[in-house]
Amino acid sequence: MASLFFSPILLLIYSMFDLSKIEAAVNLISAEKKIDKARLIEIIEHAIKTAYKKDYASKEANVNVHLNMANNSVEITVEKTIVDVVEDEDIEISLEDVGGAESGFSLGDTVEIDVSDEVMNSEGFGRIASQAAKQVIVQKIGETEKEKLYHIFKDKEDTIVNLRVELVEKNRVVFDYNGNQVVLPKSEQVSKDKYTAGQRMYLYVRKVEIDPELGPRVVLSRKDKELVVKLFEMNTPELEEGTVEIVSIARMPGVKTKIIVASDEQDVDPAGCLIGPKGMRVRGIVDELFGEKVDIINYTTDQKEMVRRALIPGTVEEINIDEENTIIRATVKDEEKAKVLGRGGTNINIAGDLLGYRISLSTIE
Repeated sequence: MASLFFSPILLLIYSMFDLSKIEAAVNLISAEKKIDKARLIEIIEHAIKTAYKKDYASKEANVNVHLNMANNSVEITVEKTIVDVVEDEDIEISLEDVGGAESGFSLGDTVEIDVSDEVMNSEGFGRIASQAAKQVIVQKIGETEKEKLYHIFKDKEDTIVNLRVELVEKNRVVFDYNGNQVVLPKSEQVSKDKYTAGQRMYLYVRKVEIDPELGPRVVLSRKDKELVVKLFEMNTPELEEGTVEIVSIARMPGVKTKIIVASDEQDVDPAGCLIGPKGMRVRGIVDELFGEKVDIINYTTDQKEMVRRALIPGTVEEINIDEENTIIRATVKDEEKAKVLGRGGTNINIAGDLLGYRISLSTIE
């Protein structure tokens, strides 16, 4: 997809400097990527500078490039220091070559040499230089997009956003946010989710940061348990008002979520608030999570009763809580074991995460 955006610029670099092609490429990329045209021109200037150093000079050379779209001109200059004896032609020039003493220059002065005609009248940059220019353009546009997304999302960290699926690829899903592309990586996807172009879904903005190595970074997630918290907060006025609070939550994405809720008001049923009239609130969230099961449990100060509720749908006979070692030893009848464990141990593991304990299970006949 990116090659469609970059090809007009690469055609320009491979051949002569046709500013009409530059302008067309800038307009295309600016419209598609929502990047300021002035910033794109800076990127192209930098790419031309890199290509010039590859073919005509060295990395130490001080090269300046200026594209003027108004009059269809490009200016390439190289700054050189006037010396008595030239040792490095890329950064030095003799006083004689600038006109001698009558030129008004002195040793140590810096002059700007116009090399525009040298490049314009040549056959263009070579393969290595053109490849270097391509890498600069791809890299700089990528960095610019990251910076733009960082500023868009920096005030949205720890919130949920509703986005439209634009493109589904093997290891990532590309979403559209007000004309900007943002990526959900494979590591933050839920296998049970179904991503289809044009579909809308909620994502949790887990992190918005400037990483020392990776630069600006926006991390979206469908796996984070906070996605479920924010969905309930959005759909449950009692949570927003503070009448009900979420005490604890544990989630196995795509399988099951367990939530403990509480309220200081005795006439309020916390779990009922999240479930909603005729189950409408929780049903809407289960649909958003593509059928992931959600258990909502009322909090109690009775620790053993809390364990029993956390291990539903199974029934527990005896409970021993070792607070020092954070272990719960639960005893169940043989016919209840499968229910307490859940498929592959999912129920007991989620309950353990919910309570902050490791749960050990034994059976009696």
